[in-house]
Amino acid sequence: MKAVKIGVLGLGTVGGGVVNVLKRNVKEISRRAGREIIVTRASARDLSRDRICDIDGIELTTDSFEIINDSEVDIVLELIGGVGLAKELVLQAIEKGKHVVTANKALIALHGNEIFAKASEKGVMVLFESAVAGGIPIVKAIREGLSGNQIEWLAGIINGTGNFILTEMRDKGRDFSDVLAEAQALGYAEADPTFDVEGIDAGHKLAILASLAFGIPLQFEKVFTEGITQITRADVEYAEELGYRIKHLGIARKTEKGIELRVHPTLIPERRLIANVDGVMNAVLVQGDAVGSTLYYGAGAGAEPTASAVISDVVDIVRVLTGDPEHRVPHLAFQEDALSDIPVLASEQFQTAYYLRLTAEDKSGVLAEVTKILADHNISIEALIQKEPLEGKKIVPVIMLTQTTLEKEMNAAIIEIEALPTITGLISRIRLETLG
Repeated sequence: MKAVKIGVLGLGTVGGGVVNVLKRNVKEISRRAGREIIVTRASARDLSRDRICDIDGIELTTDSFEIINDSEVDIVLELIGGVGLAKELVLQAIEKGKHVVTANKALIALHGNEIFAKASEKGVMVLFESAVAGGIPIVKAIREGLSGNQIEWLAGIINGTGNFILTEMRDKGRDFSDVLAEAQALGYAEADPTFDVEGIDAGHKLAILASLAFGIPLQFEKVFTEGITQITRADVEYAEELGYRIKHLGIARKTEKGIELRVHPTLIPERRLIANVDGVMNAVLVQGDAVGSTLYYGAGAGAEPTASAVISDVVDIVRVLTGDPEHRVPHLAFQEDALSDIPVLASEQFQTAYYLRLTAEDKSGVLAEVTKILADHNISIEALIQKEPLEGKKIVPVIMLTQTTLEKEMNAAIIEIEALPTITGLISRIRLETLG
């Protein structure tokens, strides 16, 4: 059969990895796809720079639109990132009747509803396995492997930079700023690390996973995000002392009132497998009503792990090129006319347990005041530790774990506690999930 021709937009880390893996494994990939897959064209901003891939036989250009308009190109791989030019290129490729594979989580999270509607209108596929958790086939697992389940919740370590920072803080007793500088030096974090450490990157990915899991439109703007910049060595150590580890999680949970979409630092019992996912690795835990808990673990970034996911999408497209467009796997797992209008909850409606760290004057009656305020807001204490007074001061750190409560109540209680004259500074709050 005629070979399928690929146009690659962007020859950076991921684009170069895709070319290398396609060339190295061409026979095996062809056996799986049923047809030969070859990269014929690629675009890059600078054609003179050295590449990590073999570009022999590939026609290069600085103009990505040349590839979009090339009638010989069957599938376009959008690997340039960003949401401006990338969106324009993807929509034009769809308009030209070309299938698209993208690794661009921001593009899908922010503009996926529009893109998928256009793709359905034109009868083409837009696949995005590599947009979430790198080489882990989590999109396919939820969209296809777990299609017999009602997904109850999912929780994931879906940003390797944040996980690397928290792992180093725990294992080596280092401060956040110190580890962040190393992550930047190692290339794990950008010069501006905001997207990683403030949860925006994970929020993009969580919006995608939630759509796949619950059959709702993409709604990144409703994802609650909280970063890890305020996590201290003391918090990490106290969590360990209590039998927990701190991870930066993306959590999507279906409740009777609606769907929780939240990214934040989270205490997890240290016995949970996901609590032992360290360094730059990713993992996603999915709870289905039929299958129970399933865990997906692997490299969340990198040239060839991400290339693995990109190529899996290419193979899927090639397998169905001659198939009936009406019977393809839906972009967001559910048929387009069956997407649900289940509301996404505001953060005050979240229900979770909490870790609280506060600094109080070392005298009788202080904790009684604190616990009374919590009780007034229907918040029960699960565990409490009062540490030794800080050196040279008459104040003591107090650590509490609460039972599950409504975030609205916790917000109000913290405001009241911080207003007490016997409480020094702000209260450190970290949400707690047992993931059981």
